[in-house]
Amino acid sequence: MKFLDLTKVYIRSGSGGNGCVSFRREKFIEYGGPNGGDGGRGGSVIIETVDGLNTLIDFRYQQHFFAQNGQGGMGNNRTGKDGEDIVLRVPAGTEILDEDEETVIADLTEVGQRFVLAKGGNGGWGNLRFKSSTNQAPRSANPGQPGIDRTIWLRLKLIADAGLLGLPNAGKSTFLSVTSNARPKIADYPFTTLHPNLGVVGIDGAEFVVADIPGLIEGASEGRGLGDLFLGHVERCAVLLHLVDGTAEDVVTDYQTIITEIENYSDVLGDKPRITVLNKVDSLMDEEIEEKLAALQEASGGRVYTMSGATKAGVETVLRALKAEISMDRLRTKQAEASDEEEDQNWQP
Repeated sequence: MKFLDLTKVYIRSGSGGNGCVSFRREKFIEYGGPNGGDGGRGGSVIIETVDGLNTLIDFRYQQHFFAQNGQGGMGNNRTGKDGEDIVLRVPAGTEILDEDEETVIADLTEVGQRFVLAKGGNGGWGNLRFKSSTNQAPRSANPGQPGIDRTIWLRLKLIADAGLLGLPNAGKSTFLSVTSNARPKIADYPFTTLHPNLGVVGIDGAEFVVADIPGLIEGASEGRGLGDLFLGHVERCAVLLHLVDGTAEDVVTDYQTIITEIENYSDVLGDKPRITVLNKVDSLMDEEIEEKLAALQEASGGRVYTMSGATKAGVETVLRALKAEISMDRLRTKQAEASDEEEDQNWQP
């Protein structure tokens, strides 16, 4: 299945049916009166998050979605049939953007969420609605309300607990392959990973989801390489795992390159908790490890872990550090939700 995380969609809700002008005409009934029915409601365009999807590829082959119009009213006080709604099914983590690609209309992060993108038009009233003591034979009815035409963008941000960052060939895909059942492409050339990959990682009885995105290079925020197109997939993560290639000549420059790019992308991403790891230490002498580790610790201002994805040395220690950060984030989220519920309960009009 191909990966697609941004697509434009054209939608239109159904128009309401027109009201009917009709009069009751039956044998031996002298005063029939009006009996025109109302028009049916037009169908709405609804978006819903479903399980089992992790791409927007379905919207590459169909971009236009039109709901059904409502049926017009009929005589004998018969209401027209409502138009059928149309439902767009998307993966959890999908953002709905306005045509300007900036205004967020809705952010659907959980399976089962629904949002009405365009409401169907109401049906028009038939002439029976206009009957009164002074107007006993109305000959007018309302037209149905027109549907809504709009253009929207769907942008997918994968739901993951931890995100992998690093230059190309920093060992991100290798790490994901040795810690989960994911099988990303691994090769000895840059930009092996061309689209995000997800893997479920387990440690000490706990599980969490890790996202691997294509590597960044200097100038990614300006469009170099694959650019920063995929950084949105790690915006929802609780923690970022920054892998630095230990075989590089200048690990500090490599480290700072990634930090600069994520800070240029957004302040939210730049402020996220980060775990820095000196990777591929199996290819280094002990003196080189100590020298590069000290340089990275000075540049990052915090602890730096050592690891080898190929030999799995230090992998469990890194996973436990990720687990601790994710647990703290989940605890903060629960406390925030509990605080919001308490405020709602204590609120009085």
